Amino acid sequence: MAISVAAVENMATLSSDVFYDILRRLDGATLASAACACAAFSSISKEERLWEDVCSSMWPSTGREDVKSLISSIGGFKKFYADCFPLIVNKEVPEFRYTDYVEYPEELTEAEYYGDMDESENLSPSDFVSIVDIRYKDKTICSKVIWGIPNANSFNGWFYNCPFRIDLLTYSARDDDQSGEVTLTVSDGLPKIMSMERERKDGKLWQELHDGIRLSWIVVNRKIKQAANLSSWSPLGGQRHWPTDKDFLIRFGSVLPAKEILPCRVVECILVMKFRVTQTEGVGTQTALKLTELSMQLGDMEGAHVNGRNSLLILKEALSCRRSKNYSEALESCQLYSKVQSELKEEKMRNESRLDRLCILSGIAALASFCYYFL
Repeated sequence: MAISVAAVENMATLSSDVFYDILRRLDGATLASAACACAAFSSISKEERLWEDVCSSMWPSTGREDVKSLISSIGGFKKFYADCFPLIVNKEVPEFRYTDYVEYPEELTEAEYYGDMDESENLSPSDFVSIVDIRYKDKTICSKVIWGIPNANSFNGWFYNCPFRIDLLTYSARDDDQSGEVTLTVSDGLPKIMSMERERKDGKLWQELHDGIRLSWIVVNRKIKQAANLSSWSPLGGQRHWPTDKDFLIRFGSVLPAKEILPCRVVECILVMKFRVTQTEGVGTQTALKLTELSMQLGDMEGAHVNGRNSLLILKEALSCRRSKNYSEALESCQLYSKVQSELKEEKMRNESRLDRLCILSGIAALASFCYYFL
């Protein structure tokens, strides 16, 4: 006990500058835990500068002056970290039967189809900001910020009635223009591949990319002053050599609530990242990958994309839904959604198969009746 008392007394004699120097070296989760250790740590951990450093380390995009002003306006860096570090968890996925699943019944009025019209009129695409950071093996390879939603200007425009989509990369960046190009090479930690034929056999490049890539896509609503990370941080899945031999598709995402917005009550936030092999090992060249696509879409249980108006309502709802620091819990939420979605598709295929057989039997019966009476 004497040792413990002496330790406390010695801590009390330390200056706040020493405490600050200790705390500024911690990551966010450790800093939050340290704040519960003693009154001195609790007091110093309220310093915004500490949380600004934590956010800047985890999300380099937050180091921009315009983003700093945005975060300050919605409650500060400590609140921003508390909102965006945990991942969205939604296990309230209903057990659908295809016969009960009617996406948009004919009797719905236009107001019912589009959800709460008054609420959607109060939402503007310009209220939303996307803060995106990509890491490969703990090295930041891309940081971008999108203010508003591109090509969504007027309320009665195409955006509100067409499938919602945010494409992070400009068309020029996806083509041959070198400006803003995001690439990965052997110096970034990629394994060397001698040919695409060899890669198709062993899949070493694909495995390294899948295991090492991380994505954070934070959405901020400036009007309601809330933020959330819609990404799963680690990949949920992907496809090798699709749509061509040199392309790799990696999928991230989360499950978002849509109880009062869509009949399916939940939707999937689909974040798609595509890389293309631009070089393999050779004389004067080394293995290189180029980021060719990074996009966000919202899809319902049947795989249909949600329109712009409903997407804004869902994004607003997502900013206040339940979150967890436990990655496995967030992953379980996505797996549950995929399981129910697969069951729904299987039941749909079974019902369509039954209908096809019924049509065939009806045709055979009609033909037999025709032959019996007229031949």
